[in-house]
Amino acid sequence: MRDREAAPLEAALRTAVRGEVAFDAGARALTTMDASNYRRVPLGVVAPRDTEDVAAALEVCREHGVPVVPRGGGTSIAGQATGTGVVLDLTRHMNRLLSLDAEARTAVVQPGLVLDRLQEAVAPHGLRFGPDPSTHGRCTLGGMIGNNSCGSHSVAWGTTADNVRTLEVLTARGARLRPGRGWAGAPDGLRELAGSRLELLRTGFATDLPRRISGYALDALLPERGADVARSFCGSEGTLGVLTEATVRLVEAPRAVALAVLGYADETAAAQAAPGLLPHRPLTVEGMATDLVPSAGGLPRGGAWLFVETGGANGTEARARAERIVRAADALEALVVTDPAARRTLWRIREDAAGTATRMPDGTEAWPGWEDCAVPPARLGAYLRDFRRLLAAHGLRGVPYGHFGDGCVHVRIDFDLLTERGVARYRRFSEELAGLVTSYGGSLSGEHGDGMARAELLERMYGAEAVRLFERAKGVWDPDGLLNPGVLVRPAPLDANLRFAPLPREPVDVEFGYLADNGDFRAAVRRCVGVAKCRTTTTAAGSEVMCPSFRVTGEEAHSTRGRARLLHEMLAGEVITDGWRSEEVRDALDLCLSCKGCRTDCPVGVDMATYKAEFLHHHYQGRRRPAAHCSLGRLPEWLRAVDRTRLARVVNALAAVRPAAALGKRIAGVAPERAIPRLAPTSFTREWERRPPRALHPEGVRRPEGEGHPDEAAHPDGVAHPDGGRTVVLWPDTFTEYLSPSVGLSAVRVLEAAGLTVTLPPVLPPGGPRIADGRTAGLRGALAVLAAGRRRGRVCCGLTYLSTGQLDRARTVLRRTLGLMEPVLDAGLPVVVLEPSCGAALRSDLPELLPGDPRAGRLAAAVVTLAEALERHAPGWTPPRLDRPVAGQTHCHQHAVLGDAAERRLRGAAGLTGDLSGGCCGLAGDFGFQPGHQEVSVACAEEQLLPAVRAAGEDAVLLADGYSCRTQLDQLAGKRARHLAEVLAEALDRDEGKD
Repeated sequence: MRDREAAPLEAALRTAVRGEVAFDAGARALTTMDASNYRRVPLGVVAPRDTEDVAAALEVCREHGVPVVPRGGGTSIAGQATGTGVVLDLTRHMNRLLSLDAEARTAVVQPGLVLDRLQEAVAPHGLRFGPDPSTHGRCTLGGMIGNNSCGSHSVAWGTTADNVRTLEVLTARGARLRPGRGWAGAPDGLRELAGSRLELLRTGFATDLPRRISGYALDALLPERGADVARSFCGSEGTLGVLTEATVRLVEAPRAVALAVLGYADETAAAQAAPGLLPHRPLTVEGMATDLVPSAGGLPRGGAWLFVETGGANGTEARARAERIVRAADALEALVVTDPAARRTLWRIREDAAGTATRMPDGTEAWPGWEDCAVPPARLGAYLRDFRRLLAAHGLRGVPYGHFGDGCVHVRIDFDLLTERGVARYRRFSEELAGLVTSYGGSLSGEHGDGMARAELLERMYGAEAVRLFERAKGVWDPDGLLNPGVLVRPAPLDANLRFAPLPREPVDVEFGYLADNGDFRAAVRRCVGVAKCRTTTTAAGSEVMCPSFRVTGEEAHSTRGRARLLHEMLAGEVITDGWRSEEVRDALDLCLSCKGCRTDCPVGVDMATYKAEFLHHHYQGRRRPAAHCSLGRLPEWLRAVDRTRLARVVNALAAVRPAAALGKRIAGVAPERAIPRLAPTSFTREWERRPPRALHPEGVRRPEGEGHPDEAAHPDGVAHPDGGRTVVLWPDTFTEYLSPSVGLSAVRVLEAAGLTVTLPPVLPPGGPRIADGRTAGLRGALAVLAAGRRRGRVCCGLTYLSTGQLDRARTVLRRTLGLMEPVLDAGLPVVVLEPSCGAALRSDLPELLPGDPRAGRLAAAVVTLAEALERHAPGWTPPRLDRPVAGQTHCHQHAVLGDAAERRLRGAAGLTGDLSGGCCGLAGDFGFQPGHQEVSVACAEEQLLPAVRAAGEDAVLLADGYSCRTQLDQLAGKRARHLAEVLAEALDRDEGKD
């Protein structure tokens, strides 16, 4: 059923359902995949508002004979959250905590409630939900029940099934059941079916395996186990009924926690040690090896580690228990961590593993498929050795990690799922690994379910008789086979429906180099494996940026994953058929702020800002662009023209006249809600030229009074000093040059106070006359400049062209810039960039857009921030003391590309205390100025930046190194934030005045 045939179904659903019904290409494309290797194209997506809507949708689909797939966060790793019929999106509306009984330690939840929201609600009562998968910030309770999820604390609090009391379930035929213990809520025929096979239920299901998740938990129906229908429903992967409500058990959260990190020679040694720690009743026993850790700095000595968490009534008790673990562990080296921030940092390494492991150390792609097998914990060490041998025998590599205390191992393997030969090897390996796991008494799935990845092989684990029993149980619950067909029973082949199959066989012609993906845009898009960290709705202050637009709208299309899915389907050409001209992709990317947060915060390094620029380039090629692309996208050209004609004051005067400003904004494609920023009456370079002269070096480089270069004898020209000299080149970015020259002048003041000599580009080659301080050394130098055709102020990072996808223009600008900067590169001078977005463009986008030009990499390597320049080239300098708290924001590009460690150290040395907020300011260059973006722009600012500023005390220094951040604060909060350079320069002037 496609297109015209789906119309009657869509119409019927729109009549019956009060929630959203979407059959358009975009909605379907967003749900073709989960976090697995599989892809199935649905007919449409329904977001029911409540149980009545679910019942109505099921009735319509039953009448039309259309399958139904319930979907939560879409983080399933085996393909069970995909389907060919109607997908029920239970996250949009059915996402509430309905009630909480702290005394009884129970909560009633809807299936779309994200786990972290439940944890936040119950934490004030000293409670928590025990299971906690690493995707806790975006996985839903419904998905956890459907997969019987576990998480790192299962050694203490068990699986989701261990923590479920009762459920409310709708069957495909509309029956409303309330499964629980004592046969409560059992569908007709289930009790009789179980009673007829008691012997098989007692002998065919392993009982000593903590992580037996595969298949149906029919043994929970045994009378001696309480005939628990709710428990048997857990792990059914949406194949038996649609969960609409659940009553879950809560546990007491430890008041204090300590983390023991234990180092071992290798993962086998760590796995063998894990069972011996269980008698000490730890909260976690997690294992990972060195090939998963980018840097082992801060970890104990070893090639593998166990993360063992302990709890207590207070910090002393928790630490004492951790130290007992250390004494019992026989580790090479150990570390006990009690500081919450340090613990979060270490746990992030483990939690990001699901994404990190999708790339081998050499960059080769790795995939799920055998993500979570489990064996008895006592046999895990031996199993890992055999598992490694099996990998080697097939010429495969993987990075095992996971829940060693429960015998559960996660691993991504470098399967070739793009060629017929590779897919055939995937099947052979899967069959042999299933045999290996079952030979150890293990379970094919230890956490994430069978889905389409392993269900075909369940007979190897359970035997044919038990698998037939699974089919009969499915028939009792869902006689028509409408719920998630092809999963668990009568499964699709494990090598069918692979998500890579429809992608183009040949590379796509693109503009960027995609250096980390061997120049292949398809591989760049494949980076998104669906772990959906971008779908988290909150972030720790100051620690993350991704994904601001999703946190505002809550729409999958506005998450990094959603946009990557749309790009994937654009390349596939089946659902989205108009390629680069796709309006669905364009509309989803429209609210991407190009913050680059995903570049760092996404575990697999998806860089949606680059993908957006690539798409916009192709989308508008040969077509009329939006007005904002011509105005804001070419901002350097317009501002340069205003500066040359000395019209800044005239422009400012016109902008102050409301009718003129309104007309100008309309013509330029600027949002009417936005005020036009004031231009500086005089540019930074002109202000620089007007500075009082300082002592000149004979060859034209200005020196502080009475100071010569320490290496003048070795460097008679006074500029080149490849080993870390005293001359730095200050980059005159567009924002500093024309909008906030005080930032540039302040930076010069600080750099010179630190004993550095500052020059502006261009700098002519050695042997010829030099341009220093933006001026020429006499008439001879001026003539040389004119002859070379190098006008002052023409260097540009290309940021505005990049962000609007004008890549041809960006390439031209950057090539010209590289030509101007060649003398700087040849001299080995550092290039100090004050605007974080410009620094990020030079450091990351420049080499990607000009991958064949060696100068691009050299300039990228030369880029430093103000703090980095001071730290590296004036290490003995001490900044002035301010001894005041700070508020404001770390620029998102600083966070994602440049890093802010040097800035933190500089602020600390200056006595500026406290942390800056994270997130994105919401203005994000041209984003907040474009029509239709105002609401999202403001909401982004309200997430972290504006609350932090409002909460700051009167004496707080308001810092924002990015021009966009400062403008957003000015326009939304009426607050003037300053660049760190301005704050330090003011302090220097103050101290000098005291002297």
